[in-house]
Parts: sequence; structure tokens; C-alpha cells
Amino acid sequence: MAAAPVWSVDPRTGKQREQVAVEATPQEVDQAVHAAHAARTALADRGVRAAFLRSAAELLAAAEEHLVEAADAETALGPVRLTGELARTCYQLRAFADIVDEGAFLDVVIDHPDTKATPPVPDLRRYKIPLGVVAVYSASNFPFAFSVPGGDTASALAAGCPVVVKAHPDHPATSELVAATIRRAAARHGIPEGVLGLVHGFEAGIELVRHPLVAAAGFTGSVRGGRALFDAAAARPVPIPFHGELGSLNPVVITEAAAAERADTIGTGLAGSMTLGVGQFCVKPGLVFAPRGEAGDALVKTLTAAVSDTEAGVLLDHRMRDNFVAGVAARAGLPDVDAPVTPGAGSDHTVAPGFLTVPAARLAEDGPHDLLLEECFGPVTVVARYGSPDEVTAVLSRLPGNLSATLQLSEGEAAGEGRGAELLAELTPLAGRVLVNGWPTGVAVAPAQHHGGPYPATTSTSTSVGGTAIERWLRPVAYQTTPEALLPPELRDGNPLGLPRRYNGRLEN
Repeated sequence: MAAAPVWSVDPRTGKQREQVAVEATPQEVDQAVHAAHAARTALADRGVRAAFLRSAAELLAAAEEHLVEAADAETALGPVRLTGELARTCYQLRAFADIVDEGAFLDVVIDHPDTKATPPVPDLRRYKIPLGVVAVYSASNFPFAFSVPGGDTASALAAGCPVVVKAHPDHPATSELVAATIRRAAARHGIPEGVLGLVHGFEAGIELVRHPLVAAAGFTGSVRGGRALFDAAAARPVPIPFHGELGSLNPVVITEAAAAERADTIGTGLAGSMTLGVGQFCVKPGLVFAPRGEAGDALVKTLTAAVSDTEAGVLLDHRMRDNFVAGVAARAGLPDVDAPVTPGAGSDHTVAPGFLTVPAARLAEDGPHDLLLEECFGPVTVVARYGSPDEVTAVLSRLPGNLSATLQLSEGEAAGEGRGAELLAELTPLAGRVLVNGWPTGVAVAPAQHHGGPYPATTSTSTSVGGTAIERWLRPVAYQTTPEALLPPELRDGNPLGLPRRYNGRLEN
């Protein structure tokens, strides 16, 4: 049987634009993985790795106009959004280059023998080494930042791991262009092009996670797809780490005092956050607790006006559009659910934003309203109206893990009055990032960032954004009583590479 063609599709019309490639056969997946595996030694030098990452950022930035045009044609995300996303991606590559240069991620620890300890301590030297080839599964909603050149790829390369990317079918042409650009950057530094492989097709993704030379995987996508790959990774003869970002409701709790103090500001901010990027952000606030009564009514009124003024938009593909239209219809049809602004179909190719309201008590018990506690991808949120703090607590206790959780407090509550601290403690176990008086959309690339959370938000405790994302692709190894001449340079007493390390219990920078 001939391999299926891979087409670039215009989401604004649903029409095929051009054939980009064909779906990879098992043999082609095997070739890509072997080529990546063979490129490992070329990444061993940290100086070469850092230079490669900086060159990748440079070449991607230089190709901005061409890349943004291609990505917009395939995603309809718009030049402004995509230009910013590409800039973020280039910044992330440079940031990982700085991390590689610094070397602290190697976590070097050296302990000399101590015969007086109980039990005695031999000569021990520990650091971290790359796992090997990493499989990366691209996201639909970020054709740059969470796809071929995104955080999984950048952090894996920074760790010294070659990468094979399974391209997302929503932007295959963009994926090919970006991969070619990164390979040119690799060639600048004598690194084989196989250091970044690219394959297309559903079956290729399955073959990739099962390949015996693949040592770890990173995924951003749906709960269903991510869980299937996670299970496949665990079922291998040699299971591998699978770092998946799957789904998140991102709850927001608005206190009565906060609503009374600034209903207009909160309502406007919520509308902007839930409709940003046509609601296609993984940290879109999907469940919002708002008080009943005058203050909550004022907030809902502002939210209604702001969402009503938001234009319909194009989702990434027609499958997502169909799922959104069906999903909001099913939710709106539940008892006691109202739609102040009805979400659903816009034109033949767009969707209209909206939001639903429901008494919070409906969400506190098992039943058909559990559907409202599931993520609905697109420009919609559910506003749960509560009459007491106990109702909020009852619903929060039923929520699965999330990427983010947000608390909107009054000025006094933020200063320590009332239940602010208690609510913060309730939200913290639910998410990897907890916000106060902000909105979760917009994930800064920073050393202290954590983009992850309890399952199903992610399948591990790691982050996919920020410097510590590199830790996913490393494993520690300790050398005991090993002669100096045989030790890696990173573990020698003289510290020839000038690395930060803990030396006989003392931190050296």
C-alpha cells in the first residue's frame, strides 16, 4: 500500500493547499531514529551544543517572514500572534544555550573518602548524563513554541539528546521548514542533520514511541492521545519516561469581596483570557467560580458585554471546530445551565465565543453535570455561581490535576485578611502554577517557571517550560573509587571545565 500523502490545509476554508510529504513507513521511522542515535557524539561537547542552539535561534529569526507566513496559512493564528510566538521560541533556544554554558544542570557532586563516617564513605563523584534519543510529539496550537523547535526539542538538545519529532498534521509545511532551518544550524557546527529527525503520520507516532533506541518522549496534546502513547511507553520491554501535557480545566476562584471591589476589571480580564487565541491555549480558564448576588451579577454582566464584543474566530482545523460545536451544545443542554452568550458555530469555518453559567451545587455531586468539569477546547468557559465558600470547596475537591489555578482576591484579602490564605491552600494541590490576581494565559519562559501539574495536566512532575525542563532528559550516574585519569572532565578535582559543583559538602560556583 502506498504511503498516504500529507497535505497542508487552510483552516479558513478547509481546502487542501499543497502536498508536503508522505506518512513515514516503519522503515523510515527506524532510519530517522538510527540517524539521531548516531548524532549523539556530535552533541557531547557543551560548547558545540550551546553554539548550535544559538545558531538555530539566529536562523529561525532570520527566516521570520517566511515561517510566519507558512504558519498562518496552516493555522489561521495570525501574523501578530505567530511573530510573538517565534520570538519566544528563539529566546527559549538562547536561554537553553546559556544554561548549557553555565553547566549547573549537570548537578556535579564530589565526595572524597571519609573513613570516620558510619558507614565509611568511599570516593564518590556524581553528575548527570543525557538519556539518548528523545521523541517529541508536536502540539497543534503552538506551531513554533510547542512543536518542532519548541521547549521539548530545545531542552532535549541542550541536554545532549538528539530528537525525532512527530509533526502535527495541522502544520506539516511549517514543520518541514523549521526542521530544515535547524538542520542548517547543526551543519554550521559539524553536527549531522540526523540530530533532528522529522516524521509524519499517526502510525509513525506509534512506531516512534516503541522504537528500542528511543530513550524518552515529550508530548503536548489531548488526554486521549497522550494517554495512549503514555501506556505504549510503559508497555515497552524497556519502559521509558513519557513527559506528557494532556489536558487542564484551569479553575479560577473569584471571592465575593473581589467581585464587589472590581467586577468590571475581573469580567473584562476573564473575557480576554478565555477568548485569547480563540480559546486554544492549554491554560485557558475553563471553570470560574463567581459569587451569587449583586457583585457576581455585575461581574457576569461585564463578562457578557466583553464576550459579546469578541469576534468569531477560526479554530486550528475542522475536526476541532466540530468537537467544539458539539461539546458546547451538549453542555448547554444540561439542566440549570444558562448561556448568557451562546458559544457555537459562527460562519461555515468559524466559531463564536460564549460562556455558560450553572449553580455550583450542580457540580458538587456525580451526575451528567460532570461534563462541565471536562476541558472544552475553544472559546468557552463555565461560570459556577456559588452561595457559600463550602460550595466552592466541594467542587474543588472533585477536580483533577491542572496546569494552573487562579485566585482573584480583594485588596484586603491579598494583604492577609479573610480566607485568602485558606483558598490558596485549597488550590495549591490542584495545579503546577497558582496565580493571584492575574490570568493564566501567557506562560513566561523563566528559570522559576513551572508548566506542569498533577495528572491529567501532565504525566510527570516535571515542567515543559523554563530552564528546569532540561532535567527530563538526563539521568544521574555516580563513579566510585575511579582513578582521576579515567574520570570525565566534569568530575575531576581540578575542575578543568569550571563547573558549579558541590565539593566535599560545599557549594562552589
